[in-house]
Amino acid sequence: MGHVRDLPKREIGVDVEKDFKPKYSVMPDKRKVIAELKKASAVANAVYLATDPDREGEAISWHLIKAAKINEKKIKRVVFHEITKRAIEEAFANPRNLDMDLIDAYQARRVLDRIVGYRLSPVLWRLVSGGR
Repeated sequence: MGHVRDLPKREIGVDVEKDFKPKYSVMPDKRKVIAELKKASAVANAVYLATDPDREGEAISWHLIKAAKINEKKIKRVVFHEITKRAIEEAFANPRNLDMDLIDAYQARRVLDRIVGYRLSPVLWRLVSGGR
């Protein structure tokens, strides 16, 4: 389902005065799935997150937890690199915590993209004719 939170579309969404803290908001088309996840996780004993094994996937899991306000003690992160019975069974037999280094790497990249985009794009639009 992809990302469920992002920086706001119409503003920089990064507090450059306070350690570059990002301001995330739930995407409008993801509100329903967040509400369903919040409701289901409230009665579940565990919540298994099996997003992609890269920094984007780790960030999606983290955003799901934050947006749905899931009790972090219930979280079990599972990672597999192939969709085979053996790989999936092994992943669920060996869950791990979220990798905050991957999440921080995602956030650093997202914040940097936003700052550069908001500050550099207007200059480029003026200098480059025809949008080339």
